[in-house]
Amino acid sequence: MRPPEAPPAADTVLIESTYGNRLHPDSNLETELLPLLKKVAARGGVAVVPVFAVGRAQMILHMLARYKVRGDLPHGLPVFLDSPMASHTTALFAKHPDAHKLNSEDMRAMGHVARMIETPEESKALALRHGPMIILAASGMATGGRVLHHLERYAPDHRNLIVLTGHQSEGTRGASLANGSSTIRLHGQDVPVRAEVAQLESASAHADAQELLDWLSRMPQAPSQVYVVHGEREASDALRQRIEANCTGARWCRSTAQAGRPEDFSRDSESQMRLGDNTPQLDCSP
Repeated sequence: MRPPEAPPAADTVLIESTYGNRLHPDSNLETELLPLLKKVAARGGVAVVPVFAVGRAQMILHMLARYKVRGDLPHGLPVFLDSPMASHTTALFAKHPDAHKLNSEDMRAMGHVARMIETPEESKALALRHGPMIILAASGMATGGRVLHHLERYAPDHRNLIVLTGHQSEGTRGASLANGSSTIRLHGQDVPVRAEVAQLESASAHADAQELLDWLSRMPQAPSQVYVVHGEREASDALRQRIEANCTGARWCRSTAQAGRPEDFSRDSESQMRLGDNTPQLDCSP
């Protein structure tokens, strides 16, 4: 996708904090994913990839298409996209070429690299197939959707691979897998996890702490208040502290992380944090 536009002036800002306490590693998705898929294909296994239907599914499809065009993966390696919403979203890319950076060749390859699975019957039939193959299915944190029956079918086999493609919130099956759980609860039973589990570090669509601060620094003037939302409490509070330390009345926000005394980033009031409904709020009212 294209970089985010600069935010306009605003009295109140809501800023997400999924990765408010970390910086993304320098690893590249294209080089991070390929060795995992080559390894599971070589041992005849199945790669189950829980994906978010909008954005993440298309990113992975684009990578798979590039691998096959270059010959990094066998052209005949079966790939299935088992999510009607993801399939329909993939088709939208060709209708809105100005909304992304892919060219017509990229879009065509992305749309043809996988067989799009539509009906529940087609989805269930995948369980009758043997590896090697790659199955992309929603949801991205394995909280629901068709990926559940694929996990039930393939997680118990050590030859298989489960690829987590982004942040996994606490309490989700995805988080349990990322944390090395030996079983996951599926359809009322504990299913053993013997498959290899890998979590991609470079696939997330969420900005890291510095990218969030850089975005905030592009505001033309300080808002009256900032609500830090959409993150685990530790991540939200870390971002709150980073904003306080790097955003000052004289310079608004510094675009690079620097050590500094936590202080008000509005014009002349004292910065303070209030917790309401677990939402860190920076009150900058003059």
